[in-house]
Amino acid sequence: MKTVLVVEDSLTDRETLSRRLQSSGFLVVSATSVEEAQVKVAQKQPDLIFLDVILPGQSGFEFCRELKTNPNTKQIPVVICSTKGTDVDKTWGTMLGADEYLTKPLADEALQQVLRRFG
Repeated sequence: MKTVLVVEDSLTDRETLSRRLQSSGFLVVSATSVEEAQVKVAQKQPDLIFLDVILPGQSGFEFCRELKTNPNTKQIPVVICSTKGTDVDKTWGTMLGADEYLTKPLADEALQQVLRRFG
């Protein structure tokens, strides 16, 4: 079973995405901040990361760049999930190494496409 790390500080968004991923057959681990996510990535590298942009402390954009420049984690697909959905935000996410950029609320078809691609 593949492990997905959901980095999301909103309880509602975190639980909703976690349930959707679990119903698709994934083991879900969650974190509410980049600092917590860094610990979880170090403990057990996930197969896929869903990452919010607006987080307490370090932003999801910064964490994405950190993951993608680290030789030990650069191969983990990162899907940014954010309410920040402008073309500039999406371009910035791609420049920092995000493999996919989804806007909230997540459309079921978009989520399923990502899971088929990376799951």
